[in-house]
Amino acid sequence: MKLLHITASMNPKLGGVCQALKTMIKGLKIYKSIDNEVLSFDDPDASFIDKNLVKINALGEGKGPWFYNADYYNWLSTHLPAFDVVILHGLWNYQGYGLVKALRLLKSENASFSTKFFVMPHGMLDPYFQKAEGRKLKAARNWFYWKLIEKNVINQADGLLFTCEAELLLARQTFSPYLPKKELVVGLGVEEPPVNSPAIQEAFLSNFEALKSKPYFLFIGRIHEKKGVDLLMGAYRNYTQILKGQNPTKTNADASFIEQNSGILPLVIAGPGLETPYGQKISIEAEQLNQPGKTVFFPGMLTGDAKWAAFYNCEAFVLPSHQENFGIAVVEALACGKPVLISDQINIHTEISKANAGLIFDDTLSGTRQLLLKWNYMHNDEKLEMSQNARNCYEIFFAVEPATKALINAIFEGKTID
Repeated sequence: MKLLHITASMNPKLGGVCQALKTMIKGLKIYKSIDNEVLSFDDPDASFIDKNLVKINALGEGKGPWFYNADYYNWLSTHLPAFDVVILHGLWNYQGYGLVKALRLLKSENASFSTKFFVMPHGMLDPYFQKAEGRKLKAARNWFYWKLIEKNVINQADGLLFTCEAELLLARQTFSPYLPKKELVVGLGVEEPPVNSPAIQEAFLSNFEALKSKPYFLFIGRIHEKKGVDLLMGAYRNYTQILKGQNPTKTNADASFIEQNSGILPLVIAGPGLETPYGQKISIEAEQLNQPGKTVFFPGMLTGDAKWAAFYNCEAFVLPSHQENFGIAVVEALACGKPVLISDQINIHTEISKANAGLIFDDTLSGTRQLLLKWNYMHNDEKLEMSQNARNCYEIFFAVEPATKALINAIFEGKTID
């Protein structure tokens, strides 16, 4: 069986779709009868192209906001008949239009053409993007684009693949006519983290001496308004003010500020985007909070051992996002046995709530403050139990193997795959 994955880019800086795709492919590779390939609009010499993972057909960067690539349609017309299934990862660019056009051509030329076509929206049909403040022009553009092009991509696909039930239900609310042939929840697995070790610890903590003996709140993700980082900063300011009022301390020694305020957990905000105007506002707020001693840390984008060390050493993971289709970093935290403090706009919050693997409040300043304060006042035994629940939640809902089996059953319709 040959399976083609189409994605705009494999660049990890562009969001979670490429990470989800990499994990999906790793899960599928255990099946010897499935041959995976990727088609992307990337420079074939880009540093993030992992040729050891899978064959990647990088056609060069797309042009303009539509990601137009002149070689794409011809590549599909030539190579698509060799694939049993093609999965389009993501929406709103030339890749969907060009794919449907190529499929029509091949079907008209050959009545026996049988390549199946699925779309995995990765949250891109969420109504949030049509309603969010500051997106009115983009929302209008998407509405017209839906009427002209995207509805054909969705309604002509053999099925839509969703990461969770919440994503499926939300997708029904956004556009019309919305008439997919099938809606299938296949989940999304997240890789097992490496075993914690001194070498992994050193990859992160060597750069942050102040955190070596102190647990912290951890945020990992883009420093972007959608992620609610401004809410997190405002809530953290309130959290520190409340605890300082309850636990007065001396503040004249900068180096020992964290130790003096033993009830206050530092905050680590890891991810790209600090250089943007929004990121600069967050940075200014952090500078104010870091007087007289540093409690907010910005390590930048973390990968590999440094990322896993950041998870293993935190006390809890925090994400007050306004919209999160799945939340790979949330699940990575669960896999490391870390409770997650999240908003109810993260689509997998139902599974997390069922497992009692974290705290969930609304995506407001008040809700985010409650996340931090409720965690602070929990008994240590409750925190330990929630940590154990976090790992159990990962194993039950988000491990790679069950998600891979669900995907195979969906796209190959129950055929026996070795």
